[in-house]
Amino acid sequence: MFKFNKIALALGVCSVLASGAAAADMKVGALFPFSGALALLGQESYRGLELAVNEINAAGGVNGEKIEIVKADAVDPTQAVSETKRLISSNVVGVFGSYASGISYAASPVTELAGVPYFELGATAHKITTRGYKYLFRSNPNTALYGVSVVNALHDTIAPGMGLNPKDIKIGIIHEDGPYGTDVAATEKKRAQELGYTVAEVLPYSAKTVDLSSLILRLKGAKVDVVLQTAYQNDAILFFSQARAAGFKPKVVIGAGGGYSLADTAKAVGADMNGVFDLDFPQSSINPAGAPGLDKFLEAYKSTYKSDPQSGHSLTNYVGAKAFFEAIGNAKSTDRDKIREAVLAYKKPAGQTANGWAFEFGEDGQNNASTFYVMQWQDGKLVTIAPGNLALGKPVFKK
Repeated sequence: MFKFNKIALALGVCSVLASGAAAADMKVGALFPFSGALALLGQESYRGLELAVNEINAAGGVNGEKIEIVKADAVDPTQAVSETKRLISSNVVGVFGSYASGISYAASPVTELAGVPYFELGATAHKITTRGYKYLFRSNPNTALYGVSVVNALHDTIAPGMGLNPKDIKIGIIHEDGPYGTDVAATEKKRAQELGYTVAEVLPYSAKTVDLSSLILRLKGAKVDVVLQTAYQNDAILFFSQARAAGFKPKVVIGAGGGYSLADTAKAVGADMNGVFDLDFPQSSINPAGAPGLDKFLEAYKSTYKSDPQSGHSLTNYVGAKAFFEAIGNAKSTDRDKIREAVLAYKKPAGQTANGWAFEFGEDGQNNASTFYVMQWQDGKLVTIAPGNLALGKPVFKK
């Protein structure tokens, strides 16, 4: 529970009445891609942090201190470094970010060197938390689990449901060539081979590419049945468009989050998106019975931004931010070592957060209790089909 100071809250209210704005006692950095190619999900991720801060401040802050967010736009790793240095010079208690793995990987060494906690809420690359950093913490699952989850979904649910024999399946793995896509693809390949699948192709490409036609022809030539793609929005749309033009129709397509979870992607792709599977962070389309606080989050989102969430990134960042601020409250201090101690001691069982996640951190700062959910696009809607207690529908199989 947050430690709220009633006197400080009362004084804060008086200050608002007197001056129109309460003075913030605790500054935190928000490092996200607010512009450029990653801006859509960067902004969506930030909204989750913002909603968490709004909720906490309305309840009196953390240990009586109101939170002020200092925003920093990082469109690439180079800008991530410079903007992180600026945040540190602004005396932030910690830095929250960042959606994109390349940004997180570049920014976190800067905070570690300065002894400032870095709270990762959405970047998935496994190597972010494998560098022995003391003040780096991540609330979301990483790519070491991602690729395994994708292939397990194929093996346990999708292939049996479609009547496909693993021995007869040829898998094509395609991925954007940044840390996110590269890590997911590597674990997909490893897990698929462990389960006896034939991996016919593993093909990287730049997320900025405007032509995947040669890659698609290689998949078609290899007679690939199942495509596993790790993509952002533009490259996901490009794949479907050029696959259609090339007459390439795999039996199964499974996306690893990113662009595959966006309603705008489904609108751009059209009917070809129906039946496509997706592994990603929990979306807002889950059973609220297993996610207490989900309804409150959705109400706050719609009230603040006048729309429904664009993806599960806002919910993921909201849940992670609330957990980290609660840990800071438990520390009763903004001292970096006391924060580390409080984060590592923070535990919460599944079914007690707004997306159903549990929390239990390892010594490396990774929350080992968060996971990915299985979804499918059905009639233009992304439907959660697993885990069962949070599912709102059943898989639809094409045979």
